[in-house]
Amino acid sequence: MEAMSNPLPALRIGHGYDLHRLEAVAPQGAGRPFVLGGARFDHPLGPVGHSDGDAVYHAVVDALLGALGRPDIGQAFPDTDPAWDGQDSAYFVERARSEVAAAGFGVVNLDITVICERPKLSPRKGEMIANVARLLGIGVDQVNLKGKTHEKVDAVGEGRAVEVHVVALLAKR
Repeated sequence: MEAMSNPLPALRIGHGYDLHRLEAVAPQGAGRPFVLGGARFDHPLGPVGHSDGDAVYHAVVDALLGALGRPDIGQAFPDTDPAWDGQDSAYFVERARSEVAAAGFGVVNLDITVICERPKLSPRKGEMIANVARLLGIGVDQVNLKGKTHEKVDAVGEGRAVEVHVVALLAKR
């Protein structure tokens, strides 16, 4: 069978998702310090996770790897591996960025939605966007971040979890 030329642009879309249960920060509980998008928030609760629990960075990684058709963050960096215990999640983003570049793609843009009741993200939104953009080597105008609540519904709405969705668009270089 003959190969057909593809007149469509070489674009890839990936969706990333992460959710972390929130508990009192150690030593009172199992929560780690509350970090989202590389910004550390002063908050009595923090994510329970194997790495630093940065749900924004984790969802960014899954969106990038998903756009490439690669295994997700849990397969690439399993929580059963002690090497990742407490790991700064910026490392995972940098590794995903390297895979994107090695595959001949670049990040066109990211759209990030963070869902949590507290802490309020708006005072740190610019910092979070700048952190993501810096790690990916893109402009801040290529990263959008929205903070939403869950209107007091379910674990997220009750403040017992944080949820993040990311959509990434890649283009062939």
